[in-house]
Amino acid sequence: MKPKFEPNAEYQPKDFSFKNKKKVDEILARYPSNQARSAIMPLLDLAQRQVGEEGAKAKKPYGGWIPRAAMDEIANVVGQPPIKVYEVATFYSMYNLAPVGKYLIQCCTTTPCWLRGSADIVKACEKELGTHLGETTKDGLFTAIEVECLGACVNAPMVQINDDYYEDLTPENMVQIVKDLKDGKKVSIGSQQGRRGSMAVEGPTTLEDLAKKEKVV
Repeated sequence: MKPKFEPNAEYQPKDFSFKNKKKVDEILARYPSNQARSAIMPLLDLAQRQVGEEGAKAKKPYGGWIPRAAMDEIANVVGQPPIKVYEVATFYSMYNLAPVGKYLIQCCTTTPCWLRGSADIVKACEKELGTHLGETTKDGLFTAIEVECLGACVNAPMVQINDDYYEDLTPENMVQIVKDLKDGKKVSIGSQQGRRGSMAVEGPTTLEDLAKKEKVV
């Protein structure tokens, strides 16, 4: 699970303001003026990404998360009591409500991934990072957590790192992904076996002509 929301923790900044005012206005314009609260979710995402962009440039890097001050600012923007924003932010697991590493590794351990060896992926990840699930490495680069199904069952086992999926994992290539990210190298997202989409390992078993036409094989 992700770190819990601690509104009065010492790490909480005193204030927050959106840097991209144009984007805020664009989000608000999607909804009727009397339904501005509908913008809470995209504004939470915008705040999390802003913090992540700032964290990527910090001397000790950190990832995107949503401070209480950001939630209070969003409440002010949409004209709602802060509790209404807290309710949304604490309900959805896509929002990080406490500091995380620059790279947030979400390890899926639901049944399909478990049957395909997700436990070994978790062990390999923990060993390489030197931390347990829910902890952040001392250099601020990585936080690994356990999550429920991420919807890529046919390519199990898999993890999500920030916005990207890494599928068809083995303990060995999981370790290599972590090493490459730590070294600032470009990492191939998606299937680590070269599969396109969710086709069988041997290639497409149906609609082969269409697959060739679309150049997926």
